[in-house]
Amino acid sequence: MQNYSHTIPTKIYFGKGQISRLAEALRPFGAKVLLTYGGGSIKKTGLYDTVMDILSDEGFTVFECGGIEPNPRIESVERGVKLCRENGIEVILAVGGGSTIDCSKAIAAGVYYEGDLWEMASTRHGVLKALPLVDILTLSATGSEYDGGGVISNMKINQKLGNSYTFPAVSICDPTYTFTVSKYQTAAGTADIMSHIFEEYFSRTPDSDLADGICETVLKSAIKNLPIALAEPDNYSARANLMSISSIACSGIPSYGKQSSGWPCHAMEHELSAFYDITHGVGLAILTPRWMRHILKKDPSCEWRFVRFAENVWGMEGEDEHALANAAIDRLEEFFRESGIPMTLSELGIGEEHFAEMASHANRGGYLKNSFVALTDEDIVEIYRACL
Repeated sequence: MQNYSHTIPTKIYFGKGQISRLAEALRPFGAKVLLTYGGGSIKKTGLYDTVMDILSDEGFTVFECGGIEPNPRIESVERGVKLCRENGIEVILAVGGGSTIDCSKAIAAGVYYEGDLWEMASTRHGVLKALPLVDILTLSATGSEYDGGGVISNMKINQKLGNSYTFPAVSICDPTYTFTVSKYQTAAGTADIMSHIFEEYFSRTPDSDLADGICETVLKSAIKNLPIALAEPDNYSARANLMSISSIACSGIPSYGKQSSGWPCHAMEHELSAFYDITHGVGLAILTPRWMRHILKKDPSCEWRFVRFAENVWGMEGEDEHALANAAIDRLEEFFRESGIPMTLSELGIGEEHFAEMASHANRGGYLKNSFVALTDEDIVEIYRACL
């Protein structure tokens, strides 16, 4: 088990009716609020009106930055920074899923950044000086409500990059706000949650019992609750469990004491999203079983981890460990397919014309040579092709 240090400065208000804490959460930071949101679903559900009524009644001055994309663009960051600077914004309120929160983190940091904002997004750095950020979560997926990172896209140059920006000061997480999320987005969001765990679980560290136990519990919760949420969209227990594991999965807690895996599936999926603007969780669901089969074949010494996955997550038994490992991968792919996720790139209209370029960028500087199983550009192209 390796050494680790960890800080999460975010305060979470979790549960039904926690929007009653909104004014209390915002007030210490100021009265001028930038309200950020996505394509307008919060207006259809009535959440926008609820938020605006609270802000009006409590004397806040509100400026709006709507229309943030599912894979948030650098242009939205630039637009938000401009609004903040021109209007003396004191606090940002992000209402939506991970894309809105990610973009809002970059806006919050961008207000103080001297220089080009894409430079900020594409240069490696730690948490930056930023405006305070409060969010109201509406989708269980990315965990952005409980971490300091964000992913921003520049579609002009086909790049989608994750970076550190700022932690939310407060996150309001009410599972009832996810009742209206479509089956497709519910499934894709859960695939994202599970992928965050896989990126931490598939590590060479064999003795971090706490982290492995958390990973396995999160995966079992996702497997249990996604089918319930798909069949009964307003099932509070299922939605609440998915929302709680969303926050934990990408928080860093499931990696306590573990050797880093390099997050290879995220590196590969970011290329798919950058070139084709697909739903992040769908790309991860397609890639993950193919990555698993590829590394198991390339380096059988990692088989023990797949056997543990089979036994402790799926409850499988058997003497043949190789068969057990492959059965677990097959079951994961079947679970995603049963959830309504398209499981090939061909279904999304994606061919192999950009695979070499995508692989080169995902593995720039030999980035994935230190992952759970080292990947070359050729390995990545082979994984992409297996997804067709």
